[in-house]
Amino acid sequence: MNLALSTIALPAFDHLHALAALPGFGFTGLEVAPSRVWRNGWTAAQVEAYRRAVEAAGLTVVGLHSLFFDRPELGLFKGAELRAATLDFMVDLSALCRDLGGRTLIYGGGRKRGDLPAGDARAETLRFLAELLPRLEGHGTKLCFEPLGPKDSDFLNSAAECLALVEEVSHPALGLQLDAKALVENGETGPETFAAVTGRLDHFHANDPGLVVPGSTGTVDHALLGQRLRAIGYDGWVSAEQRMLSAADPLADAARSGAILQECYP
Repeated sequence: MNLALSTIALPAFDHLHALAALPGFGFTGLEVAPSRVWRNGWTAAQVEAYRRAVEAAGLTVVGLHSLFFDRPELGLFKGAELRAATLDFMVDLSALCRDLGGRTLIYGGGRKRGDLPAGDARAETLRFLAELLPRLEGHGTKLCFEPLGPKDSDFLNSAAECLALVEEVSHPALGLQLDAKALVENGETGPETFAAVTGRLDHFHANDPGLVVPGSTGTVDHALLGQRLRAIGYDGWVSAEQRMLSAADPLADAARSGAILQECYP
């Protein structure tokens, strides 16, 4: 498996100097949260310069996540007046991902259905994807709904639900992702969960509740999850999704994370 670190673990808007250290911690990839890199959007020149800096450090951009962090007004189920803006923003994110050399767009927050009945939420999602996915297909990217625990979302919580959506839509621009802490929260750490996604998994988040250093809470058995991934022959990206815990020395926590991931997800 290939290991990546999310930019949420690094200083916002000022982390290029830190990238050169990451390969020494076992990371060969960088998962980008756009809101931690650019304020108020990005230009083509900024994207090109960022990609050059990442690659000069010996890293590859694997994709994007935290897609709506700085645009909380957008997302699914936000009303008809924001639907077109959400679609356009997601197309822009997909083009950004492509231009950075990445492939996956991990859609976590920004999809709470609230009082909307589950059936209506699913129907709206299918309509939304029918408009969005053809606009992404030429980019070579994949949108992946991230399974989330019940505290984080009330729509598409389980890996099984996300897989069912992928199978129903059956479009090359809709992929599949798994999330370590959500697997625990949803009771899906058994081998059957992983067997169901064999050959179809596009990305994996290694994380713990609170997005602290993976493995540090004792809640998530990363060694077990690594074993499950190896059992299905997964050889893609495993990304450490952890927030910046120490502004004084963020690389110390990145080093701890890299050591754990190298041990559990070899």
